[in-house]
Amino acid sequence: MRLASLLLLTAGLLGTAPLSTSPASAQTNRILAVVNGDVVTQADVTSRARLFALNSGAAGAGAGFTERLSAPILRLLVDERLRAQEVARRRVPVTDGDVAESITDIERRNNVPPGGLVRQLRGAGVEPRTLFEQIRVQIGWSRLLRALLGQQATPGETEVNEFIAARNARTGQPEFLVSEIFIPLDDPTREPEVRRFAEDVIAQLRSGVPFPIAATQFSQSQTALAGGDMGWVNADQLDPDAAALAQRMPVGAISNAIRVPGGFQILALRQRRETGVQNATVLSIRQAFLPFQGTLDPANPTQQQRDTVERAGRITGGCPAVEVAARGSPRPADPGPVAMENLPPPLRTILSGLAPGRVSQPLITPDGVLVIAVCERQTRNMAEVTPDVARQLITRDRLENISRQQLREARRRAQIEIRAVPEPAAATPAGRG
Repeated sequence: MRLASLLLLTAGLLGTAPLSTSPASAQTNRILAVVNGDVVTQADVTSRARLFALNSGAAGAGAGFTERLSAPILRLLVDERLRAQEVARRRVPVTDGDVAESITDIERRNNVPPGGLVRQLRGAGVEPRTLFEQIRVQIGWSRLLRALLGQQATPGETEVNEFIAARNARTGQPEFLVSEIFIPLDDPTREPEVRRFAEDVIAQLRSGVPFPIAATQFSQSQTALAGGDMGWVNADQLDPDAAALAQRMPVGAISNAIRVPGGFQILALRQRRETGVQNATVLSIRQAFLPFQGTLDPANPTQQQRDTVERAGRITGGCPAVEVAARGSPRPADPGPVAMENLPPPLRTILSGLAPGRVSQPLITPDGVLVIAVCERQTRNMAEVTPDVARQLITRDRLENISRQQLREARRRAQIEIRAVPEPAAATPAGRG
């Protein structure tokens, strides 16, 4: 799989350690900033820019874009140093086991075998310790925020009920499924520069760069941890200018840079619906993925590949049989509830005609064969807010507010010295040690 999806799940926190273990040139080790005694070097900036280019398809964006990328990346790395220092100052514990568990989870979610993530990072020219340390900061910052919230991290029953009641009162009003990139502006004199960078990011998004990848790399909102996903929001939950734009945007569009308090916001409108109303067909399924040895050549399949297809074709007996066939598979047998409307059209067509208890025909991919059984089919109102969802939304907003507050306070107390302007970041690896 592409490294891009791995970066999404690590919240875009790669790139704050030197890229290569080989002796770096004086230029590569040039100190660009000192943050309370911790340094940010040219190698740090180059590593982050390289990761973005490699994993977003922006490698051919041109020297102008990568040059403008360097200064914003430096500011992001300064903020990351501040977060790491605050975690250390407050003695928030993060063990090696916590980091290892996160790595294992990333590999599991992306169907990567144990150790595969490290190999992919090295193949991209990124030292694995870079990822490990960044995950450590991510875990620590999240734990710090929840500790600061204290009891407020778990909303009470009254708050949850009031949230649900307020949402129900808006039934029938427009609601938007949006993603965001928030680019902070902490110095008003730099507004033209920051706006120009936001416009560069927008240009890359509109040329095909995946929004979640850009969000994990550049957004300074807590939603960056989820690729910029804000979930379903109504107009009252957005800045007035952003809300007005969301109501005019077509689904699938990416906004221009929106000036909001504290910086610029970029929105992607993914869906639109009426609050409280979204009936959908939801399936409970089981899947078994039988991998090939090597990539399939349809004109010349190997004997193992032919045997695998034949084995898949013999799977009958509905969901229990598929669960048995999935034992030892790199993909989970139960992927959880699946909304038909969210499936790719070809798969939606297959499952819409599959009766509960029946197993699909083998679905052949370059890497293996997939068989699916539908266990249950039901209609749900996907717009209904359950108490659990309400708690998650309330807590997310509180974490966002306290995160921005803590980072502003850390900046105010910090001694930050910017010593040099970054060199234009290389778009692709120039060589590995």
